[in-house]
Amino acid sequence: MKKYNSNNFHKHTFCLWKEVPLTEFEGMKPSFKSQSGSEYFFTEEGVYRISNHWGRVANCRWRLLPLSDYKNQHTKIGFANWADFYANDETTNLFFIQVNWEQKTADFFHKDMPLYDGIATLRNAADTVKTLKKIKLILNEDSWAKYLDYENLEELRIEMVKKLI
Repeated sequence: MKKYNSNNFHKHTFCLWKEVPLTEFEGMKPSFKSQSGSEYFFTEEGVYRISNHWGRVANCRWRLLPLSDYKNQHTKIGFANWADFYANDETTNLFFIQVNWEQKTADFFHKDMPLYDGIATLRNAADTVKTLKKIKLILNEDSWAKYLDYENLEELRIEMVKKLI
């Protein structure tokens, strides 16, 4: 597996960044500032990023795991270990979807992450996004089921989502 560092982490990678408070690295000087204004602080263990945009970043897919509700265009600070970066491209089947049934949410993850069970279907980036949209609609809306014959809507949701996954 490819190893990432300050020279290559920003080239076609997937990463889950963990939001951290500013106090975690106060006084550090930025190692790099991007054209879009994001600042990066490199350490032996990983990288801090201060930015107001997360998700699709150039040729990367970087998701922020927020301390609280995240709103794009609000500046947040994330940290990722070098080992948290995985290869990303738009055509290879690299991503799988997991559902949190209690919160009725779904998200995608990289197949090289330890939580991949080897069973969930792997998709490329575009197919993953399309499938996630369908799953989120099924989990949170009722209109899709109005022409179906069913006894229990929650059981139908679970069955439909499991088939998509």
